[in-house]
Amino acid sequence: MDELIVYLIIFLCVAVFFAFQSRTYKRNKKMRITKMLKDDWGVLPKREYKGVEFQKIRKYYDALKNESKIKSYVDDITWNDMGMDSIFKLMNHTWSSIGEDCLYERLRRMDYSDEELKSFDKIVSFMEANPEKAWELQEHFVDIGRTKSVCIYDFIRKLADLSGRKNTKHIIMALALLASIVTIFIEPIVGVVATIAMVVINVMQYYRTKSEIENYFVCFAYIIRMISAADKLSKYESDGTGKYVEEIKRIYENIKGMTKGVFLVSGNNMSGSLAEILMEYLRMLFHVDIMKFNSMLKKVHDNNEEICKLYEIMGLLESSCAAASYRTYLKNKYGAYSKPDFVTASVDSGKGIKGEKMYHPLIEKPVANSIEEDRCVLLTGSNASGKSTFLKTVGINAILAQTIYTCTGQAFVMERRKVYSSMSLKDDLENNESYYMVEIKALKRIIDASKDGEKIICFVDEVLRGTNTVERVSASTEILKSFANREKCDVISFAATHDIELTHLLEDWYANYHFEEDVVDDDVLFNYKLNKGRATSRNAIQLLKVMGYDEDIINAARFRADKFSKTGQY
Repeated sequence: MDELIVYLIIFLCVAVFFAFQSRTYKRNKKMRITKMLKDDWGVLPKREYKGVEFQKIRKYYDALKNESKIKSYVDDITWNDMGMDSIFKLMNHTWSSIGEDCLYERLRRMDYSDEELKSFDKIVSFMEANPEKAWELQEHFVDIGRTKSVCIYDFIRKLADLSGRKNTKHIIMALALLASIVTIFIEPIVGVVATIAMVVINVMQYYRTKSEIENYFVCFAYIIRMISAADKLSKYESDGTGKYVEEIKRIYENIKGMTKGVFLVSGNNMSGSLAEILMEYLRMLFHVDIMKFNSMLKKVHDNNEEICKLYEIMGLLESSCAAASYRTYLKNKYGAYSKPDFVTASVDSGKGIKGEKMYHPLIEKPVANSIEEDRCVLLTGSNASGKSTFLKTVGINAILAQTIYTCTGQAFVMERRKVYSSMSLKDDLENNESYYMVEIKALKRIIDASKDGEKIICFVDEVLRGTNTVERVSASTEILKSFANREKCDVISFAATHDIELTHLLEDWYANYHFEEDVVDDDVLFNYKLNKGRATSRNAIQLLKVMGYDEDIINAARFRADKFSKTGQY
C-alpha cells in the first residue's frame, strides 16, 4: 500500500509539472505573438520568399480559375507589367497559407460586385481603426500557420484519391509492440529483444508510410487546425464580420466532429513543449496519427465543399487584416490613401478617369501626379522621364480599386473596367517568337477583348517598338485609333510613345500629355511632373554629352537631326 501511495504521489507531481509547463508555454507564446503582430502592423513586411514558396501561393487562384469560379481576372501579362508580385509582397501581412492564398486571389480577381467590395471595405475600415481587434483575429491565423510548398486547397480537392486506406496493418503492429512490452514482465530477455525489434519495425514502417502520404498528411493536419480556429472565430465579434462569423459557426457545427482525437495528429500543434515531444514518440511507436488520418479521410471527402467554403471565408477575414495594415502603411509613409469612387457611364458619354495626387507605392519618394480626362491619353517624353511609372501608377490604382477598395492617392474616380496592358514584354525564345511577335499578340488580345463587349482600361508602353519607324508609326496610329473608336468598343487607353508624329496623327482621338527634363551643367534633372500637351524638348543627343561621348559624335548627330527636321531626310 505504501508503494502505491508513493507511485501515486510521483504520478501527481509529474502531471502537475506537465500542466504547469504547458500553461507557462502557452502564456509566453501568446505574449510573443501579440508583440509580433503589433510590431508588424502598418510597416513593410520583413518576410522573405524562398524556393517554390511564392509559386505555391498562386495555386489557389489558378485552381479557382480552372474551376471557372472566377469570371474576370488580371491576366499574367498585365500582372507582370504592373509589378503586382511586388505589390502583393508589400501588403502581405498575413500569417497563414489561407490568408496569403486568398489575398493573392483577391488581387487578381476583377469580378467583385460593388456590394462585395463595400462589404470588404467595411471590415477593412474597422480593422484599420481598431488594430487590436485585427490582432485578436490574426492570433488564430498564426496558430494555423503556413505550409512551405503544399497548396492546401489543391490537396483538399485531391483527398478523395486516398479513399479506402485501411488501419489493419497499423493496429496489428501496435498490438505486437504492446505484447512485447508485456512479455518483459514474464520473460525479460525475450521481451526486451521483441520490444527492440518491434520498436525498430514500427518506426521504420511509420516513416515509410508517412513519406508516401506526407503532403496529404500536412494537408490533413492543416484542416484540423482550420477547424479548431473556426471554433474560436465563431465567437469573434467586430463591425462588418457578422454574416461571415455566422457562416463560420454554421460550418463548424457541421464538421466539428472531425476534431475528435485531434491531439493524435502530428503536425497539428507542434509547439515544442515537452508534452508534445513525448506525444510524437507515441505516434512513431503506435502509429496513432496515421490511423486517425486513415479513419478521417472519408469524413474530409464528404465535407469537401464545406471545408472549401470555410477556407474562402477565413481567407477573406485575414486578407481584410492585411488590407487594413496596408492602408495604415500608406497613410504613415505617404500621408494619404483613398477609396475609389465608381461611376456609371455609357459608351457615348465619353466618361474617362480622374486621379488626384496619385503615387506609385513601390517608390521610396514618389512624385504625385493628377489627371482628369474623358478621352484616351497619349504620353510623350524622353527615357526615364516618368512615362512608364505614370502608366503603372494609374494601372495599379485601377486594379487595387476593384480588388481591395484602396487607391494610392487623394482620390480616384473611374468606371468599373477590366485592366489590360502591353508594357514590359520580352522575346519568347522558347516558342521562337521575336519581340515584335510577342508585342502584336499582346495588343491583339486587348482588341479581341474589346470586340467581346468588355469595358476596358488599357496601358501600352512604346507601341510596336519592335519594328521600323515608318511601319511602327503607321500601325500604331491605327491600333490606338481602334481603341478610341467609341462606336466599336468601350476602351480607355493610356499609351506612351517616343514618336512625336503620333501626337499629331492621333490628336482628334487622344489627349496629349508629356513629361520633360532639363540638362543643367552636364546633368540631367527630371521633375517627373505630368504636363498637358505634347513633348517639345529634344534632349536625347544632349544626354550623350552628359554621358561623356566624343564631341564629333554629338555634333554629327545634331547635324543629322536638324537636317531631318528641315528636309525630312537624313
